[in-house]
Parts: sequence; structure tokens; C-alpha cells
Amino acid sequence: MTMAGVGKLTALAFRAAIDDPSRFRHSASVGAYLGLTPRRYASGEIDRMGRISRCGDALVRSYLYEAANVMLTRSRGSNPLRSWGMKLAKRAGFKKARVALARKMAVILHRMWRDGTDFGMPNAKVQEASAERA
Repeated sequence: MTMAGVGKLTALAFRAAIDDPSRFRHSASVGAYLGLTPRRYASGEIDRMGRISRCGDALVRSYLYEAANVMLTRSRGSNPLRSWGMKLAKRAGFKKARVALARKMAVILHRMWRDGTDFGMPNAKVQEASAERA
């Protein structure tokens, strides 16, 4: 719940859906498990990316989508995830940015759970140091 947009229900649903974080060898596999990665159609010369696969827990997927929406629309302050999502929204559209941010949040939440860490800004110390110098 230390990540912006993730509340009690989202954290509880994510934890119940994943159950054991060591099941996934890589954190990136969590996005595919929850159905937040695009389908691929590959046949002969055609290789096309489609919509999200929607396999997995629909409740967790919808909670992560709403958490991404909250992060993009209501979150204040400096947040690298939010700035990444806003850049993507300008390029690809707001709906695609929400889904991409939801997948990224799922990957980060899994990594936080495995490591036992809180969500922190990795560049916060660097930004504070550069602000003090200026």
C-alpha cells in the first residue's frame, strides 16, 4: 500500500491472487499471469500484437487498472511511474497508458513483496542532492 493508488482492497486482492511470490521466477511473469500483456498472433509472415489477453484474475486486473487511473489522474508530486505513464499517454493514448501502467505496477508490487521493501523513489536521494546544490 506504499505505492500511490494502491489501497487496502487492491493490495489484498493482489496478495490473494498471487498467493506465493516465489511461484514466479521473474517479476515480469506476473503481468502475463494477470492478463495484462498483449496477445500475439504469429503465422508465417504475419506477427501482430493484439489486445490484452485477459486471462487470470479479472478482479485484480480491474483493481490494478483503477490504481493506475488514480496514479495518472489524482496523484500529486514527483513520481517516476506517473511521469512515465503520462509520456506514454501522450504517445499512445490514455487507455493504453492505464493498462501499461497497471502491468508495470503489478510487476513492481511483486518485486516489493519478494524483497520485502516499500515503494520508494529510486532517484529521490539524487534529486534531493541536486536540489541542495542548486
